[in-house]
Parts: sequence; structure tokens; C-alpha cells
Amino acid sequence: MSSVDTEKAAPPPPKDCSSFDVVLRILLFGSTLAAVVVMVTSKQTMYFDVAGVPFRVANIAKFQHSPAFIYFLAALSVVCLYSLITLLGSFLFLSKPSCSTKTILHFAILDVLMLGLAASATGTAGGVAYIGLKGNTHVRWTKVCNVYDKFCRHVGGSIAVALFASALLVLLVLLSLVTLHSRIRKC
Repeated sequence: MSSVDTEKAAPPPPKDCSSFDVVLRILLFGSTLAAVVVMVTSKQTMYFDVAGVPFRVANIAKFQHSPAFIYFLAALSVVCLYSLITLLGSFLFLSKPSCSTKTILHFAILDVLMLGLAASATGTAGGVAYIGLKGNTHVRWTKVCNVYDKFCRHVGGSIAVALFASALLVLLVLLSLVTLHSRIRKC
């Protein structure tokens, strides 16, 4: 037997996930930007007859009327900016594959923070949107989506896209953890 036969074959190098990371970050940027744009454009004006007034009164529904929607917009704007910055960082690391473990750990920690921010904003806006859709008879909050249908469709679409962005952040966290695990295992 030769010494080559007795030695173990070198394990194959771990698969490079940096291109998948870039794709996920591009999708994250696009989805958060789309959610922000759709929420900002959610505005609808309705005209109502009021007793004793000879003309119709305009009533406007827009996202600025709800603190939950303002928080949603601010949080997703932060996540959108973060995704753009980390996208540029991922492009940089794609060009040099010897990215340090510390950098990947920082990305993972920041991804978790952004996931918390995006998920909390999506849940908050979703709760308010649900009350707008269904109302709450116990506290006598009437539903408004039967009147402001276009506004509610915009808000619902924005929340759905933000939920997709939250799922992308979960995938980015998992990808970072898998990459860290494969690098630590090599040591």
C-alpha cells in the first residue's frame, strides 16, 4: 500500500454561497422598496353627504393617519437602506472569496436585527389593517375597507410584500449560519 492510499482524501471545499447571498439581497432590496412605494402611494379620497351641509364633504384615507403605518414605512425604509448597503458589501465579498468569518458573523447579527425590525413592523401594520378590514364590534370600531377599498388593497399588498421580505431575511440568516458552520468546521 502506498502512503497515498492510507491517507484520507481531502474533503471537497465548501460550496460558495456568496452568489446566493447576493441574489437574496437583491430580492430583499426590491421587495422592501416595493413595499415602501406601495404604502406611500396608498391614498384614497371619498365624498360623503353630511346632513345639513349643501355639498359633499371629502374624506381622505392615507397612511399618515395611522402611527402603525408610519412605523411600518420607517422600519421598512431602514431595512431597504440596510439591504442596499449589504448588497454592495456582498458584491465586494463575491469578488474576493476569502471573506473573513468575523464579517459573516456581523452580517448574520445585523440580518437578525433587521428581521426583528421588519417582522415587528409587518405585524403592527397587519394588525391595524385587519381591524380596518374586519372592524371590532366589541369596541365599536367599524370596518373601513368596504368604503376605502383601493386604500386597503394598497396597504394589504404592501404588507404582503413586507412579509416576503421578512422571509428573505430568515433565509439570509440561515445562509449566514450555514456558511459560518462550514467555516468553523474546517478549523
